[in-house]
Amino acid sequence: MIIKVCGMREPDNIRAVEALGIDWMGFIFWPKSSRYVSQCPSYLPSQCKRVGVFVDATKDDILNHIEVYGLDIIQLHGHESPEFIHRLRQDTGKQRALSIIKAVNIATRADLAVTDEYKGEADYFLFDTKAQMVGGNGIQFDWSVLTAYQGPTPFLLSGGIGPDDAAHIKEFHHPQYIGIDLNSRFEQQPALKDIRKIKQFIQQL
Repeated sequence: MIIKVCGMREPDNIRAVEALGIDWMGFIFWPKSSRYVSQCPSYLPSQCKRVGVFVDATKDDILNHIEVYGLDIIQLHGHESPEFIHRLRQDTGKQRALSIIKAVNIATRADLAVTDEYKGEADYFLFDTKAQMVGGNGIQFDWSVLTAYQGPTPFLLSGGIGPDDAAHIKEFHHPQYIGIDLNSRFEQQPALKDIRKIKQFIQQL
C-alpha cells in the first residue's frame, strides 16, 4: 500500500515524516490553500517521491515547479481537461518521465463517470471528498460508492482519513486500490504534521 502524506512545508517536519518510511510526500502549490508552499523549503525529501499539487495552474507554472522542486509526480486537483494532461505529459517528457494523478471529487456514484474521460491520460486517480474547499477538508465520503468504479486506472483514497481509520482501511478492498492520502486530520496546525499520530497509524496498518 502506498502511503502519501500531503500538505507538507516545514523542513524539520518534512525530515521527520520522511523518516517514518512513507512512499509519497505532497507539496501544495495552490495559493488559496492554508498549506501553500510559496518558497522552496531548505530541506526536501530524497527517500520518498515528491508530489506537486496544483489547482488549475498554467502549464508553464507546473513546469517551473517541476524544475525547482525536483518533482516526481504531478497531482492535478482542479478542472484540468484530458487534453491539458496530454499536453503536459508531452512537455514534461522532454525533461523526464513523471506520473500524473488526477483528483476526482466524490459524493455519489454518479461522480465516478468523469473518470472515463481521463482513461489513458492519468496514471492514477485520487478520490477525494466533494466539498466547497479543494482538499484538506477533513471530511470523508462514503467509500462504498467506489464499488461502482470499474476503470483500469489505479487510485488512492483521500478525504478525511484520520488516526482512527486504520481498521476501516484494512477492511476496504478494490482491485484498483493502491494507497491512501493523509493530510488535515494528522495535523497540529495547517502544514505541520503530528509525527506521533502518523507513526501509530502506520503501525496499526
